Amino acid sequence: QVQLVESGGGLVQAGESLRISCTVTGHTFSRYSMAWFRQPPGRQRLLITHINWSGTDTRYADSVKGRFTISRDNARNTVYLQMNDLKPEDTAVYYCNSDGAPDVWGPGTQVTVSS
Repeated sequence: QVQLVESGGGLVQAGESLRISCTVTGHTFSRYSMAWFRQPPGRQRLLITHINWSGTDTRYADSVKGRFTISRDNARNTVYLQMNDLKPEDTAVYYCNSDGAPDVWGPGTQVTVSS
């Protein structure tokens, strides 16, 4: 049974940085691409970044390009999201997702950016 657990969220000021993590159990993590989504209050969940199985190919939504960096550690079954120059509009619950189990979601981690 695949499980994803996000962590590292919190309350920060605009312009600050935060790194969130997602640890995956229940499948061979290194075989699959991973992604981060976010869901702002009252809005739908949207894809913001994606990384291939080896970490050699990454893609970003325009809203986070140049500020956020996705990375992974296959030895630790963990994917990271480094978020720099955070803005109030980045406030959301952040979720990771695996191509190996696209219907499985974790509880998410709340990121709140105050102005």
